[in-house]
Amino acid sequence: MKSIFKKISVALAKRKFRKERNIAENRMLAEEAKLLKVTLLHKSQDIFFIILGVISAGFGLKGFLLPNQFIDGGAMGISLLISETTNFSLSILVVLVNLPFIILGYSNIGKQFAIKSILAIICLALAIYFIPYPLVTSDKLLIAVFGGFFLGAGIGLTIRGGAVIDGTEVLAIYLSKKTGLTIGDVILIFNIIIFLFGAYILSMEIALYAMLTYIAASKTVDFIIEGVEEYTGITIISKESEKIRQMITEDMGRGVTIYSGKGGYKKEGDELREIDIIYTIITRLEIARLSTEIDKIDTDAFVIMNSIKDTKGGMIKKRPLAK
Repeated sequence: MKSIFKKISVALAKRKFRKERNIAENRMLAEEAKLLKVTLLHKSQDIFFIILGVISAGFGLKGFLLPNQFIDGGAMGISLLISETTNFSLSILVVLVNLPFIILGYSNIGKQFAIKSILAIICLALAIYFIPYPLVTSDKLLIAVFGGFFLGAGIGLTIRGGAVIDGTEVLAIYLSKKTGLTIGDVILIFNIIIFLFGAYILSMEIALYAMLTYIAASKTVDFIIEGVEEYTGITIISKESEKIRQMITEDMGRGVTIYSGKGGYKKEGDELREIDIIYTIITRLEIARLSTEIDKIDTDAFVIMNSIKDTKGGMIKKRPLAK
């Protein structure tokens, strides 16, 4: 009799084990499907923004600036200046001039950013070479304003996709960590040098119009990415705060601050739910990646983004987590 009860107990235990294992496997499959869905959604959005940015930037270059011997600031300005003075292919120059900045971005921002950026730059080079953009106007004021607008829209959309087609910003972020200059100061000095060369090699008039083009482009970039400045403060409220903290510190190499808080929504008689609130600061080039990683962990996370002009001290520079 005892042996029969023992066999029944063993059979029930095995059945319970199989059931729990199946539940665990189903949960794992559901989690993997969720991660795949979030990843594909964000990748599709990034690709859409980058393609749209490349088309817009190509239109600004070939439809306005290049046929009329105009230049811009940044790495794109260097490419245009060399192309105008040597008749070297702009498509090749766009890749060559930006390549050092992308290598710098690989070591300071990340591999994913560098790969997306070099692919975006190659796509821009191919668009300039193969797409027959029409010449829109020969009016110098319209060229400066609208050429800068479409070029800036292209740069901004590409940043929204987590990449760059003008590597000046990567250099500015790097130098701001090494010197006492802000990112804005570095970009301004860089562009002043380009405009001075433009005035000397081409003409003062072209250099003045280039400044107008640069202003139009930079304002459009700020508009496209919703006014996000060089650094962005991110506040994250989530029930998966520990996983998000590990992702930011271990995968992205950024510092975080944890605030203890309580959920304010409750019924009468219930206790307020205690939660950990995460705060971190990243560059705007990393916003797309951070949003994707947060959605992989908790699609219901409440995320607040605040524009920050500049920072000093703290763990802003990317570094590996100490073992």
